[in-house]
Amino acid sequence: MEINEISKSRKPDWLRVKLPSGDSYSKVREIVTEHKLHTICQSGNCPNMGECWGAGTATFMILGNTCTRSCGFCNVATGKPEPVDPFEPLRIAKSVQLMKVKHCVITCVDRDDLEDGGAEIWVQTIRKIRELSPGTTMETLIGDFQGNWENLYKVMDETPEVLSHNLETVRRLTKEVRVQAKYDRSLELLKKANEHGLRVKSGIMLGLGESYEEIIESMHDLAEAGVHILTLGQYLQPTKEHLPVREYVTPETFAGYKEIGMQMGFRYVESGPLVRSSYHAERHLI
Repeated sequence: MEINEISKSRKPDWLRVKLPSGDSYSKVREIVTEHKLHTICQSGNCPNMGECWGAGTATFMILGNTCTRSCGFCNVATGKPEPVDPFEPLRIAKSVQLMKVKHCVITCVDRDDLEDGGAEIWVQTIRKIRELSPGTTMETLIGDFQGNWENLYKVMDETPEVLSHNLETVRRLTKEVRVQAKYDRSLELLKKANEHGLRVKSGIMLGLGESYEEIIESMHDLAEAGVHILTLGQYLQPTKEHLPVREYVTPETFAGYKEIGMQMGFRYVESGPLVRSSYHAERHLI
């Protein structure tokens, strides 16, 4: 499988998306604005925001919108976060109820400033959503809690339908791409989630300079850790201050990785240029 050289002139045609529009999109936007919610759709400049919001779904981000980490790929603001808002779980839950979503994705900024890494807000958010929308299933896309597994278990004990944590990149590039994160620590977290009996999900971005062999190695590592669901998507540079795109991976190459992933034993592989961690998340319950 050959890896293409990057086209430095412009993005390929397969990365073009339609501008957000429609009544459903407008309704979701109104709810997000009215309830002062933070969504990774907006903070991360997700290319699928129009499609997902148009379908009446969104990925909510808890623990504020300022991250204590400075990953080289992420467009979420970095700095000193505001104090934790104890009413945030209720606001999220009310919005899920208003939107009548059947499956919601909750993610967060990293809060290394907090002793529990934000675990208590995670617990309260899950409980409030279940209280107000008992029929709604949930994916929790969590950070690594700096390896404090006591805090991890607080979230896992709430038994979300999917426990997600992204590896993001290959071993060699982890220090540059994720800065404060550790490759093996993420694998350990995923392994613990599998051992806890949860449905486990992780994702990798392509186009940061990794080799084909490194991608396959990371896929093997995730399979060995007990990950059930794998997402593979194209990295897109949010601003000039972020890491550059080294390669635009073709849809055909992504399709090849999906085939390899299924052969490795993953239950579900979502692989494509515009795939993001929460893309088609409702399908990952199958």
